[in-house]
Amino acid sequence: MPASIHFADLTSPRARALLDAGPAPVLLLPVGAVEPHGPHAPLGTDSIISTAICERAAVELAGDGSVRALVLPEIAFGVTRYSAAFTGAVTISEATLHAIIVEVCASLRAQGFRHQVIVNSHFEPAHVAAVRRAAADAKAGLLDPTRRAVAEQLTAEFRSGAAHAGRYETSVVLASRPELVEAETMRRLPAYQLDMPAAMAAGRTDFLAMGMDRAYCGDPAESSASEGEATLATLTRLLVALIREQVEAASGT
Repeated sequence: MPASIHFADLTSPRARALLDAGPAPVLLLPVGAVEPHGPHAPLGTDSIISTAICERAAVELAGDGSVRALVLPEIAFGVTRYSAAFTGAVTISEATLHAIIVEVCASLRAQGFRHQVIVNSHFEPAHVAAVRRAAADAKAGLLDPTRRAVAEQLTAEFRSGAAHAGRYETSVVLASRPELVEAETMRRLPAYQLDMPAAMAAGRTDFLAMGMDRAYCGDPAESSASEGEATLATLTRLLVALIREQVEAASGT
């Protein structure tokens, strides 16, 4: 039987064995949110994306002689105040999100799991800030697509700031969980171009104030599984590099 890539699938003795010998274990923590993603994409889109990136990185590293990546259960709730006017938005506070991440990482570190990497795909500013603080406090790595070095390698729509439930996110869901996308609805949606970071900087604090009366921006009708696969390949490559950096930095090489 092939080894599982999911940490929670292991028995306690098998988890312990990871620390005794073999490749260095790196635990990947997907972080997302539960919030509306237009009339076509699932509430859990952000968590789906984070988990897909982690799973693909773990599969890519399977059989590696120096590193073994395992995916932790996702943190599926985030800070989601911008979408509060829509059914399905579930928010937690920045303090709660910070505490969950820090305490999960601390619990694992106390057992001897020294390497953790957080993967976040929910980009509300208060959420991103809380995740960044938590990663620093937990001494964990962080794959953060809002950082310029990552964003510049992603799609034109993502870089434009129109990245909520549009072509970028919907394509990734089509590549990983296509059964959850309402394709007929998606194909009928008109494009709505919006620079969300600029709108936020201008003081617009919710989707409705940004003109997102259907909880999406960008061009979801142009989404495709092939684009999603390409995006996942880019993010997986970046995550694998970050995983290796974490282990090498700890070993002093």
